[in-house]
Amino acid sequence: MFATYLVVIILTSAVNGLAAMANFIGHEYPKSQADKLRVPRSWMRPLGALLAAGALGLLAGFAVPALGTLAAACLVLYFLGALCAHLRVRDYQLGPWSVFFCLPVAALAVSLVYHGAW
Repeated sequence: MFATYLVVIILTSAVNGLAAMANFIGHEYPKSQADKLRVPRSWMRPLGALLAAGALGLLAGFAVPALGTLAAACLVLYFLGALCAHLRVRDYQLGPWSVFFCLPVAALAVSLVYHGAW
């Protein structure tokens, strides 16, 4: 079980950390998504900070398990908010969103199972 926990947490943290970096450096993909979803570009850095905090929180969960579980839950909420933004503008191309959403859901599930809370 530890191997599954380790792989899921590291993969989720890496993907969200890379997404945060893309927001921080002003990569074209987050900009195009912001424009498509009618989110101000000025929100890209704060949203990137939330992603970075989630990624670091997942890694901190190796030392403080409750922190990792909380970070995974917060990332799930973050991506539920992203779903609302997609649906608000009637954007139903949710393939990339579903990958980003399923990773923290999996991280939350394995964290709860591994730490015996479920």
